[in-house]
Amino acid sequence: MRSMLLSCVGLLCAAVAMTSAQGQGSGAGPGQALDGKRLFEDETFGGNGRTCRTCHSKDTGTVSPEDAQKRFAQDPNDVLFRHDGSDDGHGHGVSRMLADATVLVTINLHDNVSLGDDPTARTVTLRRGILTTLNTPALDDVLMVDGRQPSLESQAAGAIADHAQAAAQPLSVRHAIAEFQKTNGFFTSPVLRRFALERGPAPDLPEGRTQSEKRGRRFFESVPPDPAEGFKPGLCGHCHSGPLLNETNQFAEAFIGLPIPAGQRFLSVGISEFNAALNPVREFIFFRGTPDETSILSPDLGRALVTGVLDDPTLEHVNAFKILPLRGVKLTAPYFHDNSAKTLEDVAAHYANFFNIVTFGTIVLTPEDQRDIVAYLKLLM
Repeated sequence: MRSMLLSCVGLLCAAVAMTSAQGQGSGAGPGQALDGKRLFEDETFGGNGRTCRTCHSKDTGTVSPEDAQKRFAQDPNDVLFRHDGSDDGHGHGVSRMLADATVLVTINLHDNVSLGDDPTARTVTLRRGILTTLNTPALDDVLMVDGRQPSLESQAAGAIADHAQAAAQPLSVRHAIAEFQKTNGFFTSPVLRRFALERGPAPDLPEGRTQSEKRGRRFFESVPPDPAEGFKPGLCGHCHSGPLLNETNQFAEAFIGLPIPAGQRFLSVGISEFNAALNPVREFIFFRGTPDETSILSPDLGRALVTGVLDDPTLEHVNAFKILPLRGVKLTAPYFHDNSAKTLEDVAAHYANFFNIVTFGTIVLTPEDQRDIVAYLKLLM
């Protein structure tokens, strides 16, 4: 199984309004929490009219196609559709936002990477979903799907400049925004809040109530791969472990057949390779030293755009993306970095297809398996 997965994966890769009292425990004083709330919800910073709340709703922390469609029906001139929310990045057309709720994101190319069709370019513009602000600010130190921002303050700076088209803000402003995102309204459960702010116990996997939920739980248990059971127990848990279910566990290496350590946060799972979102494919050229170079066709190289790494034995660079948290996942549709999965059912279907291909049919997620996985995902809060 190890050698088979090694070769197959190799082929595929060649993815609340808060009061001041609620701010306690986050490191923010009452005044700072209230100031951060105002900055997050109301401040446009003199830019294009957007606020942080424009793209990060209270209920989901993100924007779905349904949200975009509702907002367009209410006001076709909603600020959501300006700038990178428009089809051309200049305010013309809304079809992409209405269909996929993706924005245009301009990424700096690593020095080791260039574009085949524009060799002098040092940036590339990609279509990506809006990451949820639920749970992440207080609990996840890996920011953005490619990990390019080192802190909440730098992420705020990037959002203000890139999405709101506003001037740079002082660190005190960015820090207040960051601290506000750690207050109660950004958690999907009291357990996660206590874990993040009060050093409470890490949340356990829920046991499940229905038979479907109980069957679904076995996919997320931290257990070694078992060929006698079709490799299904622990199948999801190999890459969705830890308190937020967003990192690899100690069995990932044995399952995938590659030197993947526990705690790895980026992985390729075929999203760019399958390109279900039908995003434009570009040629990315990696330099190994003049004149040696390698080109890869991809709609989005993910982590490799940041690191410039081509040789990728752990699958954490080329076409690899942040392993997203599963706590509260039922609230945060759509899914994957390109929003290609609109529902949890779509997510399960993707993995059924993915595992079928990379294992040459050894791992088969039946329709019942997929329903059980979805049922269990909806329990994770």
